[in-house]
Amino acid sequence: MSIFRILAVPLAAAVLVGGSACSDDPDDAASTPDVTTTARVMSVSPTVREDPEAGYSATSTQVTGDTGRVRYDVTVPQVEGGDPAVAAEFNESMRAALQDQIDGASGERFTLDSRTESGVAHIGSRVLSGLLVTSWNADPPGAHPTPLVATVVVDTDNGRPITLNTLFPDLQAGLDRLSEESARLLPGTAAGAEFERSGIEPTRQNFSNWLATPEGMEIHFSDYQVGPHAVGLVEVTAPWDRLQDVMAPAMVGVVSS
Repeated sequence: MSIFRILAVPLAAAVLVGGSACSDDPDDAASTPDVTTTARVMSVSPTVREDPEAGYSATSTQVTGDTGRVRYDVTVPQVEGGDPAVAAEFNESMRAALQDQIDGASGERFTLDSRTESGVAHIGSRVLSGLLVTSWNADPPGAHPTPLVATVVVDTDNGRPITLNTLFPDLQAGLDRLSEESARLLPGTAAGAEFERSGIEPTRQNFSNWLATPEGMEIHFSDYQVGPHAVGLVEVTAPWDRLQDVMAPAMVGVVSS
């Protein structure tokens, strides 16, 4: 069992970088940004559970820009240290997640801003997990902003993103189990017993946002997915021992580290 410490990352020196990283989602690649973005290394607001022996530490980059259609000013989780190739994979994947949000909602003008939930969620001995939550608002502003959620999980053994297909050899069996676990856990959340059932149907889209933590698979639902906007963003954690029989055996030790 790993020993974790709570880490507050100090403010780093400011740097400028251009462009955006490529997507690491095997089914989608981030497009080239319309304008050069400005980024500076920032301290991380959320605390991070970190395995002291992992060799990685949490930081973040503030990315700002204006495509003419989208204005954005977003804190993107990043890591430093450890294996440079693994750190680069994680960092580029987080930047690609932001780029996907910038490229979304074709034809609409909108803004993207940071939310405090974003951060490097877990640094394990064999895994990195990061959460990006932004605030989408129509331009000019609408009734209320809408949070957008994205997650990144990277296997530090090989530097590759861990996808649902990586985790579950029989993807549908895995999705069925995630649906069952969500139905069991959601009544204990703000969504309550009357949660929106369509939001946990066993589809890839419904379970695309998740984090690897020592306790289990932390599933993050999108705004309106399992309840009205008023309940806020909802998450549940399915314990690994309730998923283990449908997981790839080699992945159990990785994601639970």
